Amino acid sequence: MMAGMYAAISGLDVNQAMLNDTANNLANVNTIGFKASSMTFADSLTQITRGASAPTKNTGGSNPVQVGLGVQVNATRNEMSEGAFQTSNNPLDIAIEGPGFLRVGEGEPAAKGPFTSGLPKQVQFSRAGDLNTNTNGFLTTASGAYVIGRVAVATVSESGTSYAPGKEDEFINIPPGSTNIVIGQDGSVSYTDNNPESATFQERVTAGYITLATFSNEAGLERVGGSLWASTPNSGNELVGTPATTGFGSTIGGVLEQSNVDMATEMTNMITAERGYQANSRVITTADEMLESLVSMH
Repeated sequence: MMAGMYAAISGLDVNQAMLNDTANNLANVNTIGFKASSMTFADSLTQITRGASAPTKNTGGSNPVQVGLGVQVNATRNEMSEGAFQTSNNPLDIAIEGPGFLRVGEGEPAAKGPFTSGLPKQVQFSRAGDLNTNTNGFLTTASGAYVIGRVAVATVSESGTSYAPGKEDEFINIPPGSTNIVIGQDGSVSYTDNNPESATFQERVTAGYITLATFSNEAGLERVGGSLWASTPNSGNELVGTPATTGFGSTIGGVLEQSNVDMATEMTNMITAERGYQANSRVITTADEMLESLVSMH
């Protein structure tokens, strides 16, 4: 009876954990770029009452007799499927269609270009594309982390100036006062230069290219809060590239990726966790009544 009580207590713990996980998913149903999680269970220790015996000349052998001692949380799985897209009409908002995470972090950009020094030492990753620019024109996340991009290499020809992503990381800077800011499907961040003292005055300029990171095991990333993820030994190292290239998704400007939480699934999980909790509570009550009956016999 006491073993049954302890097994039921472990059932209470894991069903409470499942309810907590479900509550977190429901709380983030409107969080931009949020990825839902799900929980799986595994049986815990098992008590062997009688071991297995091999067949003999006169008997056919017997299977082991075992009594389970409860349950434990086996894994929390990140559901990395794409969320729905919603138009925001903000030119700095982007959604990533396909694989890839924005690369962001805390850094110390120089006051004047080039902006390739002082890059973040610890890079984190996000699917939340609600971006801003700070007072110095640097592209940042809503929480203030700098977006890491690639330098734009300009090529001047008779037909005009064209741009392509370089190989060096940089902070993306849009000079204050610039207009007509557009983020392209290839991650290019371009604007119209309105600085009369600039050599590109009234021209279309590409400030840089947003970079994306992919992983061999996205579900192995670790949540660090603030819609950010960190790599782990099981996620693999980041593979960096620019949008709309092989293996990387495209960036869609003026659109945001919503949470991928499925309300129907979460409500079902909530009911399942509640019923599991009730059943284990009933086991504890029954075991208590049996103990009470045993004690009253003496």
